[in-house]
Amino acid sequence: MMAKTNFQIGLLVCSIIIVLSCTRENRVSLFNGEDLSGWIGIVFDSVSISDDVFQVKNGNILVTGEPHGYLITRESYSNYKLHLEWRWTEEPGNSGVFIHCQEINDSAWPICIESQLKHENAGLIIIKGNGTSLTIGDSTYRVPQSKKIQMFEESSENAPGEWNVCDITCDKDNIELVVNGVVQNSASKSTLNSGKIALQSEGGQLEFRNLYIVQLNK
Repeated sequence: MMAKTNFQIGLLVCSIIIVLSCTRENRVSLFNGEDLSGWIGIVFDSVSISDDVFQVKNGNILVTGEPHGYLITRESYSNYKLHLEWRWTEEPGNSGVFIHCQEINDSAWPICIESQLKHENAGLIIIKGNGTSLTIGDSTYRVPQSKKIQMFEESSENAPGEWNVCDITCDKDNIELVVNGVVQNSASKSTLNSGKIALQSEGGQLEFRNLYIVQLNK
């Protein structure tokens, strides 16, 4: 009996090790903690430069919030789980995470799907670009008729200044947004299912850390 129990425990430990190993193998880091290689900074103010808006400080990405713009990956991705952590460094304001970004636009937001990070609205979905649509439950949302989809639950953000966790799963045309362990939105039939990832500068100063994706096996 003891031998059987030990065998079962050993099998469980091996299974956990295999799962963790596979997860690490599929993980792609988006930020090395030292510089913004792999990213492109876009600002809408012709006077400012992106290096002033998007900076690396203390191993984190600092986004000043002004002027407006976005920091976008050079690479495109599909079928993944995006993990990131953020916190407000001053008064909480507005920002967001863009997924499935299409062509880079240096004067306006790209065609994409935004996971809102605006204070007390983290997890709200905003779809950008005429014709972009997705379905939540029995309702289909399409730009320009309707582009903002409210959260499922009350705000699950931590207090300003504390770190928050955002996990976004993009599985083919399905999208799930989780904020601090709470599912805030779940959509299907998205017309966008691949593209670049971006961090928004829109009025609030905040930091990001631990940005990576885990590729889903397809």
